[in-house]
Amino acid sequence: MAEMARTTANGKAAEPEPSLGELVASASKAASDLMRAEIELAKAELKTEAKKAAVGGGMFGGAALFGLFAFLLLSFAAAYGVATALDSTWVGFLIVGGGYLLLAGILGLIGLKSVKKVGPPEATVRTARKTVEELKGLKARRKLRAAE
Repeated sequence: MAEMARTTANGKAAEPEPSLGELVASASKAASDLMRAEIELAKAELKTEAKKAAVGGGMFGGAALFGLFAFLLLSFAAAYGVATALDSTWVGFLIVGGGYLLLAGILGLIGLKSVKKVGPPEATVRTARKTVEELKGLKARRKLRAAE
């Protein structure tokens, strides 16, 4: 079919309306661009959250190391204390072991606090929900046009 040229009120040629194929191609490209943008946003957010998790994991590692030191020293202190009952050498082992145990507790609490800060990619979830709502609205508008 040949398209008829449309004219405006002042006699100038109007631009032809885009075809259905052009509209579908345009919508497809827009959806593709939107999905790429959502993926990039999710990557950026997850990278930040992964850094927080790594710090928390490092603190847990430190807590485990000092907990191991405390266990070894407290074990030596207990063994030496039993063996020497009234000698004062074991008190030194006990103090150092207690210090390591205190340090392990502090690092463990810092690590726990850091890990609790890790959350979902909130901006990505928010924009994805908005996209779904927009697509539902677009679908509803298409149904209304089709019904007309």
